[in-house]
Amino acid sequence: MPKMKTKSSAKKRFTITGSGKIKRKHAFKSHILTKKSKKRKLRLTHSGLVHESDVDSIKTQLRLK
Repeated sequence: MPKMKTKSSAKKRFTITGSGKIKRKHAFKSHILTKKSKKRKLRLTHSGLVHESDVDSIKTQLRLK
């Protein structure tokens, strides 16, 4: 039986913190930035945590569960 592979898209997008939470980046910061306010772009710059309802799905994709 071969090894289970992780989803390449998930391994590029998510990282695990030291306490075991899953960190992610915000969307909508790549282009068309002229119409977005400075405050909005600043908030999108910082990373956030994955919502607890999605954690199981992402852990499955990363083969942590």
